[in-house]
Amino acid sequence: MLPDDMTSHDSWPDLGEIDLMEYLGCAPNIFHGSVHTTEFNHMIGTQQTGLITKSETDWHIFEIDWQVDKIRFAVDKELYFVFAPSDVKNTTEWPFNESFYLILNIAVGGNWGASKGVDKASFEGDGQYMEVDWVR
Repeated sequence: MLPDDMTSHDSWPDLGEIDLMEYLGCAPNIFHGSVHTTEFNHMIGTQQTGLITKSETDWHIFEIDWQVDKIRFAVDKELYFVFAPSDVKNTTEWPFNESFYLILNIAVGGNWGASKGVDKASFEGDGQYMEVDWVR
């Protein structure tokens, strides 16, 4: 999720990003939830990410409970990560006081996703797909 207002002079990760669900093909059955801010991001080694193991072939409900001072991540109602910085008034730790929009995408590669290479054979046949039953 990214902020609705991306027109300010700030850029990623200053405006914040919430990853409701991240999945890497090289780590089967492991799902991640992440928050990116100026103070908490992988470029400076302060990444805030939780993970949970669930079957990748089953349907799941991924959710966040976004409150005024924390974001709670759960899968199938099982809480697995809470992001609750010490100072929610500091926008470098908590830029989440604005509306965000949802992005659904299949990202391939990148520093994290391609850390063990990209399996080109996985794009043959049916290739890669994402099935979504509903979003609310």
